[in-house]
Amino acid sequence: MPLVPFGEMLDAALKGGYAVGYFEAWNEDSLEAILAAGEETNSPIIIGFGGMTVSQEWFDAWGLECFAAIGRVAVAKSRVPVCFILNEVHTYEQCLRGIELGFNVVMLDSAELSFDENVESTRTLVEAARARGVGVEAELGHLPQAGKDDAGVFTGPDEAEAFVEATHVDALAVSIGNVHCAPGVESRIDLTRLRAIREHTGVPLVLHGGSGFPPGLVKECIKLGVAKFNVGTILKREYYSGIRSRVRHEIDSSQIQAIVGSRGASDFTSEAKKRIREKVKEYLGLYGSVGKSRNGRLGA
Repeated sequence: MPLVPFGEMLDAALKGGYAVGYFEAWNEDSLEAILAAGEETNSPIIIGFGGMTVSQEWFDAWGLECFAAIGRVAVAKSRVPVCFILNEVHTYEQCLRGIELGFNVVMLDSAELSFDENVESTRTLVEAARARGVGVEAELGHLPQAGKDDAGVFTGPDEAEAFVEATHVDALAVSIGNVHCAPGVESRIDLTRLRAIREHTGVPLVLHGGSGFPPGLVKECIKLGVAKFNVGTILKREYYSGIRSRVRHEIDSSQIQAIVGSRGASDFTSEAKKRIREKVKEYLGLYGSVGKSRNGRLGA
């Protein structure tokens, strides 16, 4: 199925009163499970890979090409509307490579940049991406990361307005108390700040840190302009726990072909993929996107 333009995906969510989930994959197993959840629930979905937590040596040598190839196959086979994002990569050059390799949304990790540097790098990226019909998500502010001595930096409404006007990004990821990599610990969210950012910018807003985001605030955030939530860490936890549940004892050599790489029910990764799929379906229900795809198109 052809990729859906990023702006079209988010605009449909805002008009429909739901949010789209981006569920970050890290290998073929995770990508298959995420896409299966979208198809089983008839949900538009954003699939893709991130560059923040992987080995940069591997990523630059051939990892990005590997991710892109897997994703292109998934997109072609998808029965629901999808966007394909290269999320939070470290360099402008990686974004450009992602565009060439078929991602239709890119995002540069700008957490370490000053406001002026963020504006300049984002504006340059938007110009390059738009020429290829590719969307750009940017981040203003800085999310703290669980387990680290990092207070983060909240997004200011006035700065957000100036940033959007200067860069013309398709969507803005904001820091309002949400936290990266924090499953099981609910973030303390500043809804007043979110409302002010929406009023100052008018663009679709994005909340990273979906693994620890308070479920009870999701609907209110959608009303205040959040069109996309990012989820990643909790999926890796589900994957790991699924693997552990199947790897409890030694096996004899006669079983190894069925257990490793068969892709059937006996494969030791099958439980891990099932757990990812069910967790993604849970989030899709929370975001209100279930049933928002009809015959492979956006719209209930």
